Amino acid sequence: MARRCEICGKGPLVGNTVSHANNKNKTRSLPNLRSVRANLAGEVKHIRVCTRCLKAGKVLKAGRGRTAPAAQA
Repeated sequence: MARRCEICGKGPLVGNTVSHANNKNKTRSLPNLRSVRANLAGEVKHIRVCTRCLKAGKVLKAGRGRTAPAAQA
């Protein structure tokens, strides 16, 4: 399974760690993914979502009779 957010498509980033002697080693930073049960087109599915999408409200989590997010005034 790919380490990729199913909402925004965020994936691993690649870069270098650079030492004081200017030696370069490859490094990978992985996205902060969480497995959630979400309502997608009326169906409840397990998806892997980054925490930025969760915090932004791009995902409607399924559970305990919730049908829609609260309307903001």
